[in-house]
Amino acid sequence: MPKVKTKSGAKKRFKLTGSGKVKRKHAFKSHILTKKETKQKRRLTDMGLVHKSDMNRVKDMLNL
Repeated sequence: MPKVKTKSGAKKRFKLTGSGKVKRKHAFKSHILTKKETKQKRRLTDMGLVHKSDMNRVKDMLNL
């Protein structure tokens, strides 16, 4: 049986933590930053965690 490949878009966007949770970046931080408040941009810089309702879908894309 052939190897199962990881979705290349998912491996670029998600990282696994030591406890098995999945880290992600926040959206809305790539462009049109002049109209966003400094506080909002600072909050979006931090890494977030994937919600538990999406965890199974993301882990399937990463073949975990």
